[in-house]
Amino acid sequence: MGVSKKSKEMSKKGGYIDKFLRKADKAIQEGIKKADNVLDEAVELGEITAKQAAKTSKELSEKARKESEILKKKSLEKINEGVLSAKKMTSDSEEDLKLLAKLGKLKKSGILTEKEFQEKKKKILSRI
Repeated sequence: MGVSKKSKEMSKKGGYIDKFLRKADKAIQEGIKKADNVLDEAVELGEITAKQAAKTSKELSEKARKESEILKKKSLEKINEGVLSAKKMTSDSEEDLKLLAKLGKLKKSGILTEKEFQEKKKKILSRI
């Protein structure tokens, strides 16, 4: 019994199909490996990027904290300067008012003339 010509052709075609399918399977496997490698690299890059982002975030937070402390310190200094200035102005004003009262007494007693009193009064009032 011989194998028919048609059967041989089918066997030949089947061999070509098997060969083609093996090549296709091999190409698919290589593609999957390449895709896995790219994915691994992307994950690795993502991890590096995430670490860099965390580090940068920490650095920026520290810098912001330091700048905040500096601003608080400067603000307190300015507030204290303002308070001291206000206290000084208040005490100076009180002193000037006391001085005006003394000058008024000196004028009443005749020690100062009206003109001298007015000059001193004008000078003192310009400071208040």
